[in-house]
Amino acid sequence: MADRADFPEQAMQYAPQLYSAAMRLTRNSADAEDLVQDTYLRAWRSYETFQQGTNLRAWLYRILTNNFINKYRAKQRRPDETGMDNIEDLYLYKRLSTLDSALGNRSAEDTMFEMFTDDEVKQALEDLPENFRIPVLLADVEGFAYKEIAEMLDIPVGTVMSRLHRGRKGMHKLLYDFASERGLVSNAARSSSSGASSDTTTEPEHA
Repeated sequence: MADRADFPEQAMQYAPQLYSAAMRLTRNSADAEDLVQDTYLRAWRSYETFQQGTNLRAWLYRILTNNFINKYRAKQRRPDETGMDNIEDLYLYKRLSTLDSALGNRSAEDTMFEMFTDDEVKQALEDLPENFRIPVLLADVEGFAYKEIAEMLDIPVGTVMSRLHRGRKGMHKLLYDFASERGLVSNAARSSSSGASSDTTTEPEHA
């Protein structure tokens, strides 16, 4: 059992990270501040239930994400899960005209993200529907494992993997649009992109 007197020292160190995550979830500074404040209030009230020796950061993120989801659902808004099934795998990788020459010995993903500004990558993440944005945020930004994300969101690991797969494809599509606007994409690639998804198959999401 955790001692509530230790809460400020143990938990407050994660405040900047939680606020950053809250900003990406709410996309509004006032809402992000409220979400973090409410997260810490809930965490402090239930801190005695926290098991010492386990991952406090993951525990706080679970409270944060659940709080966000509950408030989101309370407003009777339904996350849009449509529109991503037909996005081709590695959408962006196959269409950047400069990618092949830029790769060298480095991974495609590392090279891809260096082509964009931080704001563009953040915008692509924030433009994802919530059901996909949350797993991508927790996995690719915060570095949590699939099992940890599954526990945070109270969904099967298979669902986490499915939403990550589809969310990352969505980011590829959004980043491709940024690349097109900046002239990084050849005319041929741009003209072929409109029919790229016509022969793709959908990935069923695990229940």
